[in-house]
Amino acid sequence: MEYAVVALAAAPVRRKPGHSREMVNQLLFGESVKVLKSKKDLWVKIRSLHDGYEGWMTNTMLEPVDETTANSMSVFASTSLLTPIYLGEKKINIPAGSSLPFFEQGKGRIGLTEYSYSGTYVKRDEQKPGPGLIHELTAAWLNAPYLWGGRTPLGVDCSGFVQVIYKLMGMDLPRDAWQQAQEGKEVKKFSQVQAGDLAFFDNKEDIVHVGIMLDKDQLIHASGKVKLDTITKKGIVSTDPGRRTLRLRSIRRLW
Repeated sequence: MEYAVVALAAAPVRRKPGHSREMVNQLLFGESVKVLKSKKDLWVKIRSLHDGYEGWMTNTMLEPVDETTANSMSVFASTSLLTPIYLGEKKINIPAGSSLPFFEQGKGRIGLTEYSYSGTYVKRDEQKPGPGLIHELTAAWLNAPYLWGGRTPLGVDCSGFVQVIYKLMGMDLPRDAWQQAQEGKEVKKFSQVQAGDLAFFDNKEDIVHVGIMLDKDQLIHASGKVKLDTITKKGIVSTDPGRRTLRLRSIRRLW
């Protein structure tokens, strides 16, 4: 198996092979990978094709495909938080941001297996990022629990949240916050911030957090849970403790 596609709702990707190892990422239904190497007939090291992120997962979560199929990135993605999809005779509840390979008129194909899907979706290459779309896509995620490495409404981290929201707007971003901070162009004046800009925060050295601006002074981000907080040019003023909790490093615009 050299290429494969995720055939479950969300597949954990771990730093090292082993079920007890740290989960560093999740891959969603329909996302493709390149298999780099295998270990003990179960674990495979993979590189996700949409962002180049590497890690270990079990081959039981993957459906082998050829290179051409793996690189045929789907322009369709699911938008409801959790929606049933019928993969052959199996029912799976896939999360928002899942890819829908070879999707047409409610049907598609994962490897050699056909699926049917009647939920809401977007055609990514027809999306027009803007304030209205940002508010529409992020609102349903409020109070989703924080999960290191997570990318679903049942558990998500800060950069995973940003990555999935931007995926639904037709833009593929890197996985981690420090990588995302290298995208787009810097907004040099805080007064010029717009909805959809990404705000990055540091610990005086490294970038450790990211969130999405909803307007000039409000941020939605995954910190404990997905929530709204006030932001100033110095950093986040959390609604929970009522004090500045993270220092603002930069704001960047990706369109």
